[in-house]
Amino acid sequence: MDGLDLIKTFREVAFRRSFSRAALSLGMSKATVSRYVAELEERSGVRLLNRSTRSLSLTDAGEMLLERSAQLVAMAESTLHDLQAHGALPRGRLRISAPHGLIAGWLSDVIAQFMRRYPDVYVSLVFTNDAVDLIAEGIDIHLTGGRIDDLNLIVRRLAQFDLVVCASPAYWAKRGMPKTPEDMSQHDVLSFSAMPTTHLPFETAGRQYEVAVRSRMEANDPLALIELALRGAGVACVPEPLVQSHLERGALVPVLREHMRSDHWVYAAYSQRRHNSAAMRAMLEFLEQSAASASSLVQ
Repeated sequence: MDGLDLIKTFREVAFRRSFSRAALSLGMSKATVSRYVAELEERSGVRLLNRSTRSLSLTDAGEMLLERSAQLVAMAESTLHDLQAHGALPRGRLRISAPHGLIAGWLSDVIAQFMRRYPDVYVSLVFTNDAVDLIAEGIDIHLTGGRIDDLNLIVRRLAQFDLVVCASPAYWAKRGMPKTPEDMSQHDVLSFSAMPTTHLPFETAGRQYEVAVRSRMEANDPLALIELALRGAGVACVPEPLVQSHLERGALVPVLREHMRSDHWVYAAYSQRRHNSAAMRAMLEFLEQSAASASSLVQ
């Protein structure tokens, strides 16, 4: 039995001067209360109570323990209360990892709104396209656009998004717009090195397939591909939320819309082994709610 629980049981007996009344107050049996006090006496090596058939009194050692344990018990209960409050209210540090480029779209709005709503939460963002060991790297939530097959992780599907094939008006004017997915083999493609983008994914009449293309360059950050596409260097195939503003103002022009797949999702993953703090639970709920209402991600 935990030493603090033994002391709290002893204090109840001392205050009530009765094992029976202490047991009733603590919701224990009289035998359990008696055993706890006896265990405390055995651990301390001194008698704490004088017992008789009609009365119960404290020894000198018992008096000393009763007096000195008051602050200890009060501090322990205060600390427990603070811990419970910490678990109930979102606060503390929250570490989130995500692929490069995600901050340019929906996630930046989510983080900004979350920070305003929960000012006691400190958000730490880590951007990487590499595999992430959540436990070793202290990651609370990992966001990704790819499948997660790690059975030790809990995965939530957040929001659907489209890929878009796009280039600048100047590029299309010079090279011509593709009329079919197969025409993409004649174009200069700017490749995302984290994916096998020497083939572009398409879907026609419910049939999914890939078209081999010529890659002129590659980068591990989709924002770099977008910047190069804006300058007429080639064609980028990137998540639509990342280029939404460029599409709206005509700086990039999409093609082959009717042939793009619609099975791309943003996922949130977190470890079953990490304690789910209130901040983590709040962020997961916030991500789900924001993703459900974000018109930039949902078809």
